[in-house]
Amino acid sequence: MGLRDWVSGQFIDIIEWTEPSQNEILAHRFPRHNNEIKNGAKLVVREGQAAVFIKEGQLADVKTPGMYTLDTNNMPILSTILGWKYGFESPFKCEVYFIATRQWTDQKWGTQNPVMMRDAEFGPVRVRAFGSYAFKVTDPGTFVKELVATDPSFEAYEISAQFRNVIVSRFVDTVASMKIPVLDLAGNYEKVGTLALNRIAPDLSKMGISLTQFYIENISLPPEVEKALDKRTQMGVLGNLDQYAKFQSAEAIRDAAQNPGGGAGMGVGFGAGMALGNQMAGALAPSAAPPPLPTSVKFHVAMNGQQAGPFDLATIQQHVNSGSVTRTTLVWKAGMAGWVAADTVPELQSLFASLPPPLPVGP
Repeated sequence: MGLRDWVSGQFIDIIEWTEPSQNEILAHRFPRHNNEIKNGAKLVVREGQAAVFIKEGQLADVKTPGMYTLDTNNMPILSTILGWKYGFESPFKCEVYFIATRQWTDQKWGTQNPVMMRDAEFGPVRVRAFGSYAFKVTDPGTFVKELVATDPSFEAYEISAQFRNVIVSRFVDTVASMKIPVLDLAGNYEKVGTLALNRIAPDLSKMGISLTQFYIENISLPPEVEKALDKRTQMGVLGNLDQYAKFQSAEAIRDAAQNPGGGAGMGVGFGAGMALGNQMAGALAPSAAPPPLPTSVKFHVAMNGQQAGPFDLATIQQHVNSGSVTRTTLVWKAGMAGWVAADTVPELQSLFASLPPPLPVGP
């Protein structure tokens, strides 16, 4: 090392950091030979930055934006904690980390795998979600202690995976607890995003970081489910398929009438007219086949402490005659809210008409 290099390593006038715009550097250690800083040096901390002093592995001081002269007058914390017997009369060793405290925007998040949810309408469904967020370092001292440590250049990508894991976990918890139907999520992105931000913030604050913005760009279902929904929507748009077919036939007749010279048009019009006539005749003609016979009502019966059946009325009549089914026997059929006594059901009351009523209870 030459004399000039040694002198420049021992004496310094300005300590500052101009952040490169093309890099996402969150923390930068100011390079000094043996970390020696000359008494009276100027420290320049720009807006969107903070300077953290580390002495002998411990956090000594944090400086906010401004210009400082490094001496005992404005560095009382350093002089008190370190107790240098020479004060600042000679060069002292101290590491200086510049922390970018500006807001970091357009950070992406998303679910790597589909997340299973329970929907009131569709049942269990798998959804994917993605969006963006913004954050900033609000506690430089905690940030250095928890994340930076001895890294001379700490970049955003080093914690992006941790951020994504925290965000996805808390986002899924938020959506599940809100119990919003999947089809209604699109109208509640802002509400869900606000609640998710409040759940994510405490985890990041432990690292000295604040989540300033959180946006949901899309929550989607698997492609096969979306195709099924598209079919369902298409059927809803068409409405009554019979009326739609008649409308299509009428449109074909009109188009054929507008082109009377074309033989193909006449054929199409004739065919469409025949189809429409057949549809109208079918709608007006009485049905040749009788309607299906009504199905017999069947009941489940509680017999000998167990559920039996279902039985039709003829079978239940046989059990009534044998005494295995009484007026107080519990029965149930589809559509009933619960089990009830047999003689309270209108369909079964006639089955007990030939039986005497229960004997009156004596005094």
